[in-house]
Amino acid sequence: MSTLLFNAVFRRPRPLSVLLTILSVAPVSAQTLEGVAGSWSGSGMMKPSDGPQERVRCKANYIVGNAGLSVKMTVRCASDAYKMELSANIDQQGTNLSGNWFESQYRQGGKVSGRNLDGLIEAKVESDTVTALLTVQTNGARQTFSMESPGAWVSQVTISLVRDPK
Repeated sequence: MSTLLFNAVFRRPRPLSVLLTILSVAPVSAQTLEGVAGSWSGSGMMKPSDGPQERVRCKANYIVGNAGLSVKMTVRCASDAYKMELSANIDQQGTNLSGNWFESQYRQGGKVSGRNLDGLIEAKVESDTVTALLTVQTNGARQTFSMESPGAWVSQVTISLVRDPK
């Protein structure tokens, strides 16, 4: 459901990066998740709590199934200093979203819950060590992602993605 995320993922043994990646990858659509299908790429900024903002580049792939009510996603993000690989499985029932995520480099994972309403996804990403709130908006071939996790290693993330040509 999400669109892009980063932390434990970004070569830092801290779990917030993973959250960020997951969030960044969160897909959105007006009624179902079909609008996010395919490959996306883009860039944005992340703000670690212990340093200046850093530019991040991301690629996401969404495989939508179950008549648009489920999505399998993979996301890879990197900055000059960090990298991460995230996967997630998300299901939609009505406007409610639920699922799980896993970041393979740092072997961290958790739950995703939220709502998909009129192309706007508002979700909560949780693990044993991280909680973050995110917003994902998809409009045609463009997608934006923002995440806030006050007090976490990565406290803010904003990313803009564009659907890759087929």
